[in-house]
Amino acid sequence: MSTTATAPPTVADVVAALERRYPPAWAEEWDRVGLVLGEPAAEVRRVACVVDVVPETVAEALAAGADMIVAHHPLLLRGVSSVAPTTYKGRIVHQLIKADVALYVAHTNADVADPGVSDALAARFGLTGLRPLRAPAPGSPAAGAGRGIGRIGELPRPMTLAELTRHAAAVLPATAWGVRAAGDPGRMVRTLAVSGGSGDAFLGAASAAGVDAYLTADLRHHPAGEHLAAGGPALLDAAHWATERPWLDDLAAALRAELGVETTVSDLDTDPWTLHAPAATAPVTAPAADPDPAPAADDKEPRREG
Repeated sequence: MSTTATAPPTVADVVAALERRYPPAWAEEWDRVGLVLGEPAAEVRRVACVVDVVPETVAEALAAGADMIVAHHPLLLRGVSSVAPTTYKGRIVHQLIKADVALYVAHTNADVADPGVSDALAARFGLTGLRPLRAPAPGSPAAGAGRGIGRIGELPRPMTLAELTRHAAAVLPATAWGVRAAGDPGRMVRTLAVSGGSGDAFLGAASAAGVDAYLTADLRHHPAGEHLAAGGPALLDAAHWATERPWLDDLAAALRAELGVETTVSDLDTDPWTLHAPAATAPVTAPAADPDPAPAADDKEPRREG
C-alpha cells in the first residue's frame, strides 16, 4: 500500500496562519510587523518563537534547526540606511539569509488580539472575567470581539499587595529585575489589570477602570509617583521580557495545532538588566512623591506599549 506524505507548510502558509490570528491591520501605525525575511515558497518544518531577535536567540534557533523565527519585537522598527554585516542588525540579517531562515514579527497586533499577549500574562495569575484595559477606538480595524491593550480580571483569591508581589515573582519567568511594587503593602487586591510590555501609557486607563492594582513593565519615576499621589491603583513593575514571554507558549501551540510544525520556545532571558542588589536597609514602604510642578530633566515622551 502506498502512502502520500503531506508536504510541510511553506513560509507563505505560516504567514497566512499568523495573519489570520494577528491581522497586520490591528498593529499601531508606527509599528513594523509581518514578514521581514524569507522566501515565501520555502518549506517550514520547525518554527522558533522568541520575544527578541538578538544574536543569542538567533544562535539558539539555528542550533535547533529552525526554518523560521517568529518574534514579538521588530528587528527593524526604525529605518536603517544599511544592513551591512558590520552593523549589529545587519549581522543578524546576513546570518538569517545565509541560513535560509525566515523572520516574521507579530507585535502590537498580537498585543491587542484576543487571545493575545496580555491574555497569556493574565493566565499566569488565574484572572477571570477578562476585559480589555484599553479597547481600540470605535471603527478601528481591531475594534470589537474583546480585543484591546491589556486585560482586567479578578484574582482567584484576594491578596495583599505584598503577597501579590511575591506571587508575581513566582509565576512570571525569572529575571534579575524581578518584580517591584508601589503602594501600601497591606492593600487588598481583588481586581488586577495587566499589560505586557511597556505600560505606563495606560496608567490613566487603570485608574479609570477602578482596579486595585496594575502590573506591567518599564514604569517610570515621575508618571508612577504622580499616579499614586492622585490615588491610582497600586503598581507592580516587572521585567519587560518576563511580561511577554508567556505569550510564546500560546503562539507555539497555535502553530502546532494549525500547521503541524515543530516549535521551540526561547527561554533565554533577553532583559538587559543582569544584576539586582536590594539596599541593605530598604524600607518596607515609602511616602508617595508629590507631583512635580513641571517636568524634570529626565522626563521623556510617553512610552508606547510593546
